[in-house]
Amino acid sequence: MSATRERRHRRPPLWQSTRVKPRLKVWVVFGDRVKFGDGRARLLELVDELGSLKQAVAQIGMSYRHGWGYFRELERASGLKVLERRPGEGPRGGMRLTPEGRRLLARYRRFRVGLDRTVERQFKSAFKKSSGRPRSARPT
Repeated sequence: MSATRERRHRRPPLWQSTRVKPRLKVWVVFGDRVKFGDGRARLLELVDELGSLKQAVAQIGMSYRHGWGYFRELERASGLKVLERRPGEGPRGGMRLTPEGRRLLARYRRFRVGLDRTVERQFKSAFKKSSGRPRSARPT
């Protein structure tokens, strides 16, 4: 097989594939160890959608005790009240986000969107499709 024909049939490097993308795990840390990240943000969104901590934790496979304990710990460490009971909903009432909880969630989402945009830009710069190889890091 000629070199020209071989180049035409060669697959591009995996890092140039549309299946390759950056992934970043980020937490906001309150105090020394209370973390708030994508999973807890999703849990707050589910509480807001479903009106129930019990239903929200069940949907993501977490125990009620663990979910409730996490939010109590988050409230203590952050000084924010993020959840409140909603009396009169159903046989035992329900749960909803407080205005502070909504602001925390909105701020985290804005923070995360900004990070994702920056990471995507950096990823595209480091793994340009026009070059044959990833760009090496600049020496410091």
